[in-house]
Amino acid sequence: MHCGISFSLPFTPDPVYWECGRVTKDDCEVGLLLESDSEQIPLLHGSYSTCHNCLTKRYANPVAVQVTPHSRTGRKETFKGMSTQAAHSTHITVDDENLYLWGYKTNKIKTALTWIITVLTLGTFRLLLYWYPRWWVKCTASGCSLSTADCLLIQNANMDVAFRPVLCIVSDSVVQMGLPVSGFRMVDVSTLRYFTFKKLTHLWYPDENRFISTDSLDVDIDFHRFHVLAEKGLSSDDIAKRLAVYGKNIIDINLKPLHVLLFREVLSPFYIFQLFSVAVWFSDHYEIYASVIVAMSLFSIAMDLYQTRKQERKLRSMVHSSAFVQVLRNGENPMKISSEELLPGDVILIPPNGCNMQCDAVLINGTVIVNESMLTGESVPVTKAALPDTDDESSVFSLKKHSRHTLFCGTQVLQTRYYAGKSVKAVVLRTAYTTLKGQLVRSIMYPKPVDLRFTSDLFKFIGFLGCIAFCGFSYTIVTMILRGTDVRAVIVRALDIITVVIPPALPAAMSVGILASQMRLHRKDIYCIAPSTINTCGAINVVCFDKTGTLTEDGLDFHSVCPVVQSNNKEPLFRHEFPSLNVKEMWNYRKLVEAVSTCHSLTCINGLLCGDPLDLILFKNTTWTLDETMNSRIEETARFDILAPPVVRSVPGACGCDREIELAILRQFTFSSSLQRMSVIVHDPEDESHDMTLYCKGAPEMIASLCQPSSIPANYSNVVNDYAQHGYRLIAVAYKKLHISFPKSQRVNREQVENDLTLLGLVTMENRLKAQTVGVIHQLNKAHIRTVMVTGDNILTALSVARECGIIQPVKKAYIVECGNRDSPNSRIPLLLKQAASSSEDLLDDSSSVYDMESRSFIDPAYQLSVSGPTFEVISREYPELLLKFVTVCDVFARMSPEQKQMVVNKLQEVEYTVAMCGDGANDCAALKAAHAGISLSEAEASIAAPFTSRIPDIRCVPMIIREGRAALVTSFGIFKYMASYSLTQFISVVLLYWLATNLTDFQFLFIDLFLVTTVAACFGYTPPCQKLAAFPPPTKLLSFASLLSIVGQLLIVFVFQLSVFIYTSAQPWFVPYSTPFGISVEDKRSMQGTAVFCLSCFQYLTLAVIYSRGPPYRKTIFSNTSLCTCLVILISICVWLTINPPYFVARHMQYDPLPELGYRIFILVVAFNYILCAYLYETGVIEYLILTLREKWRKKHSVETDADMLNKNEKILLSISSSPNWIPSAAEESSDHFGLYSFSNSSHIKCC
Repeated sequence: MHCGISFSLPFTPDPVYWECGRVTKDDCEVGLLLESDSEQIPLLHGSYSTCHNCLTKRYANPVAVQVTPHSRTGRKETFKGMSTQAAHSTHITVDDENLYLWGYKTNKIKTALTWIITVLTLGTFRLLLYWYPRWWVKCTASGCSLSTADCLLIQNANMDVAFRPVLCIVSDSVVQMGLPVSGFRMVDVSTLRYFTFKKLTHLWYPDENRFISTDSLDVDIDFHRFHVLAEKGLSSDDIAKRLAVYGKNIIDINLKPLHVLLFREVLSPFYIFQLFSVAVWFSDHYEIYASVIVAMSLFSIAMDLYQTRKQERKLRSMVHSSAFVQVLRNGENPMKISSEELLPGDVILIPPNGCNMQCDAVLINGTVIVNESMLTGESVPVTKAALPDTDDESSVFSLKKHSRHTLFCGTQVLQTRYYAGKSVKAVVLRTAYTTLKGQLVRSIMYPKPVDLRFTSDLFKFIGFLGCIAFCGFSYTIVTMILRGTDVRAVIVRALDIITVVIPPALPAAMSVGILASQMRLHRKDIYCIAPSTINTCGAINVVCFDKTGTLTEDGLDFHSVCPVVQSNNKEPLFRHEFPSLNVKEMWNYRKLVEAVSTCHSLTCINGLLCGDPLDLILFKNTTWTLDETMNSRIEETARFDILAPPVVRSVPGACGCDREIELAILRQFTFSSSLQRMSVIVHDPEDESHDMTLYCKGAPEMIASLCQPSSIPANYSNVVNDYAQHGYRLIAVAYKKLHISFPKSQRVNREQVENDLTLLGLVTMENRLKAQTVGVIHQLNKAHIRTVMVTGDNILTALSVARECGIIQPVKKAYIVECGNRDSPNSRIPLLLKQAASSSEDLLDDSSSVYDMESRSFIDPAYQLSVSGPTFEVISREYPELLLKFVTVCDVFARMSPEQKQMVVNKLQEVEYTVAMCGDGANDCAALKAAHAGISLSEAEASIAAPFTSRIPDIRCVPMIIREGRAALVTSFGIFKYMASYSLTQFISVVLLYWLATNLTDFQFLFIDLFLVTTVAACFGYTPPCQKLAAFPPPTKLLSFASLLSIVGQLLIVFVFQLSVFIYTSAQPWFVPYSTPFGISVEDKRSMQGTAVFCLSCFQYLTLAVIYSRGPPYRKTIFSNTSLCTCLVILISICVWLTINPPYFVARHMQYDPLPELGYRIFILVVAFNYILCAYLYETGVIEYLILTLREKWRKKHSVETDADMLNKNEKILLSISSSPNWIPSAAEESSDHFGLYSFSNSSHIKCC
């Protein structure tokens, strides 16, 4: 039916439903697949057209329109972002992840039929439903509206499917249920319907016909509402309602029962196939090899269970936390309760001497000094201010905007300050898994699935082997039935050939290389808790580093001070730098010393100075002292809103001064990352003029813009650039005399006083790199592995360290992307592109953006970007079309929150990078878990999330892990090709012998499977990696043309030689044809052709092992693997012995039909030698030279566009933007028509790095 409707949907997160449409995977951006036209489907913003019941999405300008389509029934319906009736499906967004929900109601008849079929199929049908949850839902429930559903089918954008029941709580005479609504209020409902998914509760709102997560309910709360709650706290009725909705405030990791873990492990397709194979072998009296496979499987299962339980316990011990807290409830006196009983809306009292926060809470009064290292990674005390009490309608609380008023779960309260005898109150905002700490834990528990092409190719190839097995299965049945074989033998032989083609030992064999790499890493003090990740490390092409504690030592070091000499008659000049502020010569520059002594945000906690590490280092270098009150009888915790200002005093003799100087800090303008400066208003009590002084410090280019030009030395830019290029952190210091009164100093705006300054000088700091950092970064750069810094520190420090260690390269221009001011309410925030200090000019050259066809990788772009967290958030929100381009060329991400670090990793993965993350703090956990390979340098919180934990306290472990990963990946490729070739070689032997109605004997099978293949496979992975990182990673595509041609070609060679021996043996004069004795089973009989094929095939198995055991550039040569070489020498000797002159007892146990002529047995050795020669020449001459080398040389002669379709996503992006950053303004201009008018500035400033 042709609907003939076209319409557009607004840019809104709320879905619009269309009842008569059908979307397929290719039509929808999120890959949503519906199975019947009657199901309602959520549509995203964009333009749509309907034709023949299909909705085809077209990208167009999102415009806000009211949609009034006609349905198939002719009834006109109005859509305004949400259907007016409860739909069968919907979508919700949780943690930036789209979840698609379908409602179902349990059908007793369907469920009964499902279990009957399960019983009739001996559980096979239920096993299939376990593997495919969507089928289980379809077989046991019927589709219905979400309002009546008792179970939900949940699917994410990665097509992962889950099944969750919808639970109901019915109100009674004792407890009335309630639903949270805006403004922190509850409305009464008769029934509370909800479901839980990934530790979050989702409530059903009948008026809106949708589920809403409890982590998104703290919206539309005005400031005054918090203060109203703080007066009396929650009532008993509120407590009962909120407890039913939010549950207990516990972040706990439940230990799954061992039997559950066991069943999940055993019911995987791999172990089910192993169980099938073992059953076939035992029924065929092939007990020895079957027992070996069972023992290997049991060991593997036991190790997996051990590692899983160990990780659960470790995570549980590190995240579980509880304490007793004081709360106000029912307007009564404070009462002490367990933190597990806290509920949103509770009023808690913060102890004066600190505590660990057990929830997210909004500060109502006083000030609180908090250590937020769990969030930022920097142990810098942060002062939290009380939320203002205002009735202004525009004063609506936002967690992001008002974080300075919020105390976050997991952070440490160091001290509170308020009026003496008064309590510091906070209102609980979020509890349990909805808190910031809970989000971090959930990101560890439910990471984004990591996809490696190798794994998907592996299953595809196993599917291909399955097709071959089916052909062999059919061939066996037909040939044996035609010969009149009994039914049991037909079934056993047909099933047995499946186990021949698809070797059950394949996964165990492929783990050999991984286990060998894991053992080598363990000897280097690098521990891996997820061995499967080692293979992934072989494909790593981007490594993200945290800065503090990872690339650098903790903290900054004072380097020097460079004062400016101001003269009335001469130009201002820089004097020689001094190594300290506490030297006699600095008395000539007293203003500079006073500025450093007063311009800071330090505070005293329990008698100890605390604050920004940079301020601490500078202040301690002056040797001055800080006194925050002139009355020592006032406790620190009561120093709130006091009139006596903080005072700094010099020590007699310090800085060349022979008397004590006392300065009072009257006003402080705190540091702002957007303004890049801070300042203080200071008064000297001994100053007879009673004037005041403004001291200001900040980024050199910002301070220079605020200073009088006459006070700036002519070589200022050169000095700044010179320091920056040497990796120093620069701070410019200036001052200004203020002729204002004390009352006015408390009211004046910073913009009124932070101008017309006089430059005092520059202070240089260095964030010392760890000794190994530069060498490792150089090693990674040389191997064409991109290095990225993702840190919580400020962008200037990050850029300085990045340039010093080599992440920012001196041959490239570096730019900082910043935010401007919004021009109008309907415009986007403009972006500012500022050039950072660089070691050379005019570096951008279109010719530098070329493609190296031989290496199959782009040369690095000609420029590098850096961005701070707030700007990154703006780009993510308002410039989503540029985000993937940014992460492709941005190498420094500063001031990043844990969620933003994780987002950077996810976006890098989205453009098809294989990402490693190296960090050492709790704020790195989410990124460590999200990365393909997380590497923790700490055994504390970060080790929970990271597959790798290094006891080496620097980044030397990174290239070690990558080298081992590459060796393991190459080993996995080799062992897979070897095991596949071994199984198909054996399949060829069996098919040839089935033609005679015979087979290899049990002991011949055992010799091949156990003594040859298993022994070789066990030694295969012990070839160590090369010491040098190769320029490019090994291929990750198993089903490449070269790999497939190698396997197919080798098998053709195997087939030709086996067939030749098979036919040639039958042509010998002494040959006795095989005949089946009456009453004796086929598999127990011997044949001369079987003996000849067996002897030749033994050499083929060993030859394939040598061919596929590749060495450089990722592994050392096969001769470095002494165990494999020794094994091969012994096995070849045994095979020669068995072929030439096997002893009688060996021949009897091997069930040989001996070949009578010695000359023919020697002939088999000659054939084997010729096979070895042909196989080796084919692999080296045809595959490695003709296919790989010559093809790459041919490609190198052709243009990039010829192979553009073969490039991955990041390479295609780099191809278009790598020459210059002009794509930023052009991309913005192209989008201006869609989002209103805005500007984009591209300005070059003096930038300190």
